[in-house]
Formats: sequence, C-alpha cells, structure tokens
Amino acid sequence: MIRTIILFIIVFGVVVISHELGHFLIGRRNGIRVVEFSVGMGPTLFSFMKNGTKYSLKLLPLGGACMFDGEDGVEREQGQEAGRADASEGMAFTEAGVWARIATVFAGPFFNFILAFVMAVILSAFSGADLPTVGTVTEGSAAAEAGLQTGDVITKIGRERIHFYREVSMISALNQGEEMEITYLRNGEKNVTTLFPQYDENDRRYYMGITNGGEYLECNPLQVFQYGFYEVEYWVKITYKSLRMLVAGQVSKDDVSGPVGIAQLVGESYDAAEENYGTPYAILTMLEIVVLLSVNLGIMNLLPLPALDGGRLVFMFVEVLRGKPVPPEKEGMVHFAGLVVLMVLMVFIMYNDIMRLVR
Repeated sequence: MIRTIILFIIVFGVVVISHELGHFLIGRRNGIRVVEFSVGMGPTLFSFMKNGTKYSLKLLPLGGACMFDGEDGVEREQGQEAGRADASEGMAFTEAGVWARIATVFAGPFFNFILAFVMAVILSAFSGADLPTVGTVTEGSAAAEAGLQTGDVITKIGRERIHFYREVSMISALNQGEEMEITYLRNGEKNVTTLFPQYDENDRRYYMGITNGGEYLECNPLQVFQYGFYEVEYWVKITYKSLRMLVAGQVSKDDVSGPVGIAQLVGESYDAAEENYGTPYAILTMLEIVVLLSVNLGIMNLLPLPALDGGRLVFMFVEVLRGKPVPPEKEGMVHFAGLVVLMVLMVFIMYNDIMRLVR
C-alpha cells in the first residue's frame, strides 16, 4: 500500500509538474508575474519566496497550480505572505499581449507532450518496438479469407497508419463488424485487401483471426526518436478514441478512473511487472504510464471546456478575432461554472473509484 502511494505521487507528480512548469516558464519568458507555483492541493506544508514568486508544496498530491498576477482575480499580494517583490519584475497576466497569453496557456499541455515524447524515447531505447507483423492466421477466419499470411506487415487499416502490432489489436477489439481495408507488405511489395471481421458468440465481439502477431525491433539511435514519436501518437489515438466512445455512451462509469483508480493501476502494474520480469521492467512500465497520463492530461486540457486551458484559449482566440478581450467578469463566470462542474465530476469519479475498491 505504501509503495503504491509513493509510486502514484512520483508518477502523477512528474506529469502535473511538467504541465505547470510549461505555464511557468513561458509565462515568465513573456514577462508575466507568477504569484504562486504550487505542487499538490489543499493546505500548504512548506513554502518559500524567490524572485517575487511563492513556491509551495501542498498536502494532497492531486494536482498543482501556476497562478499569474491578475489571472481570474488573483492579486499579486496573495503570494507574498513572506515578503514583497519589486513591482518591475513583470506585468500582470491581463496586461500581456494576447499571443503571449495564448503561448503561456498552451505551454502547459505542450510540455505534457514533450514529457511524453522524452519518456517514449527512453522506452523505445530499452524496450524496442512491436512491429505490426502478422503471426498465426486462424484457418477459416476473416484474415484467412482476406488472404493474409504469416509474415505480412500491416501498414494501414482504413486511413489509419499502423506502426505497432498493438494498434492492430486495439482496432480489432473496437471493431463492431465494419469491414476493414488492410494495406500490408509481403516481401516488400504493397498489397491491399478487404477483411470482414467475424463475430464470436462466446466472447460477444468481432475477431480478425490473427494471433501471436508482432515482431520485436531493437531500435537503433535514430529509430528511438522515430518510434518514440509513434508511441506518443499511439496514446493520442487511444485517448481520442476513448473520448469519442465516452461521448457516444459506449463506455460505462466503471471504465472511467480518477486519482484513486490511477493509483490502483500504478500499484498493480508495478507489482505485476516486477513479479514477472523484474524491477527494471517494472520501472519501464511506470514510464509507459507516465506517457499515457501525460498525453491524457495534455489532450484533456486542450478540450474547449470552461476552466480548462482549452476553454481559456477559446476566449483568447475570440479576442484575436474581435480585436478586444471578452469582459473579464463574463469570462470569469463561465470558468467558475465550469470549475464547479469539474469539481462535482471529480467527486463522483473518486467515489466510483472507492466503491470499486471495496466491492
């Protein structure tokens, strides 16, 4: 239990700090005053002042914040209990140019993608890549009828480019009986075929008829960057498809996890990896979770919803089009309403996580 909590704090902390660090660095670069940079939520455990900014560590390891002077009514004095700073150190958030503010807000999610890419490069260097090579083709299956053979390398399914075998597995698992146009290489020659997944009454899902696929690739120094990028792209696809299924009502509340569910995932993943493959592999599993969470946080924050970075960006782009900002009181009301909804949703998700644990 203790190890799970520590691992969760490290994994989640790295993801959140990278996000807030993006806001912080680009904001400071654009001359915007930072009132407080905090890690965690709730009561402050420890804090200090430096260059007019209060740096604090809070009790609950569930988030963080980078508060700018003048943003959402935050005044400079709020972060200065331990002393005052020179007022010439920067401008308020609202005084900065619109493109400087856009860059500052966008930097949080963007730094999440940078973190995900760095972690993915490390993963590719140590774990290599699973190439989308066809393994065993089940006799009489959809794959056999489509003419696929062992050793074929799938490069495209429909319009979606394929780089990993797990992408083939994911697309197969999500298929609802739609035909699939498969582009593949056989002996270096490009071929295209149409596959019609077959329904399995026992498993209640459609299958392509391919098993034991995937060919291990040990990445060279250049390929680690190539497949590191593909790794991030893969998790972007997963996140996008999950959101689409959530909106379409194709997932239940038990498929959505908050901090408690994430902590459980981190602990169980580490224990399983360590037990079966050893500590080094368990550490790589944690890096993969960092990639997953970082991509998720980046994409979720870019959604055009109130109180999220994406919602703030919408107002700023409206300002670009109008030539003047939306009245702060009106924008503030929208973000406040969005924040209330997000807090209610977070409470519901945490409650659902806890109920799953005690079942």
